[in-house]
Amino acid sequence: MAGGNWTRVEEFILLSFSSLPTKVQSLLFLTFLIIYLVTLMGNSLIILVTLADPMLHSPMYFFLRNLSFLEIGLNLVIVPKMLGTLLAWDTTISFLGCATQMYFSFFFGVDECFLLATMAYDRYVAICSPLHYPVIMNQRTRAKLTIASWFPGFPVATVQTTWLFSFPFCGTNKVNHFFCDSPPVLRLVCADTTLFEIYAIVGTILIVMIPCLLILCSYTRIAAAILKIPSAKGKHKAFSTCSSHLLVVSLFYVSLSLTYFRPKSNNSPESKKLLSLSYTVGTPMLNPIIYSLRNNEVKNALGRIFHKALGLRNCIP
Repeated sequence: MAGGNWTRVEEFILLSFSSLPTKVQSLLFLTFLIIYLVTLMGNSLIILVTLADPMLHSPMYFFLRNLSFLEIGLNLVIVPKMLGTLLAWDTTISFLGCATQMYFSFFFGVDECFLLATMAYDRYVAICSPLHYPVIMNQRTRAKLTIASWFPGFPVATVQTTWLFSFPFCGTNKVNHFFCDSPPVLRLVCADTTLFEIYAIVGTILIVMIPCLLILCSYTRIAAAILKIPSAKGKHKAFSTCSSHLLVVSLFYVSLSLTYFRPKSNNSPESKKLLSLSYTVGTPMLNPIIYSLRNNEVKNALGRIFHKALGLRNCIP
């Protein structure tokens, strides 16, 4: 990294929301701290409830546990450092720390894309082939689908992070973001990054579009199957089994697409930060709320566990 006017970068400075007044940053700190705690508690509760209640040992809740684990991981990677920068405890992040944060943000983000597609396939089998659902979605199939969902994150995160941090950095070391995301770090590179940018764009499109197409195909068939159900009650029951997942998918993909596929002319650093907040902070908090409030099985399981914890087992009907 040495040569000419290049200097070896030992650390980066995360600008985060430093352009905002101190009082506003303090308010954001309290807001994000509450969201962070709600996210950790909500997703942890989903994991514990779906493990503890035998009624929630179906494939749907197996995949939901994996989703909650990914959401917790993404928050642990990004939010604690962001909270520190908001109070100006430490706005610096080491070269290795920045690379590590980028690696795991890619890893968890990519895996969530594919896991949401897997969950859509699970709902497709449950609605379109209900009699064969236990046979098709057996433990072995669940394990294979889970491995297939988790695997893409490793090569994508490894190649993208290793390639980007192999470039020389010069001039400013200030990252105009609240975490080490690829675009703001790439702006600090002192080399021709054309090939990397082409790879990043093509890779992002494939990572987003392949799961999105799988989800679209699954829900197209689900919609066709629901329309064939003669009774309105049957249609409502069938739709309710996938409505929570459909809402989560919509929130995740809309925020992700607006973040990475907006024209550069309409994508200022500040708007990029706000959009990044939606899928790194907002969606992980909303997921357990959506699955709890819109899912009677989860609500009933929570009720049984709380009654049992309070020693009121005999009061359960």
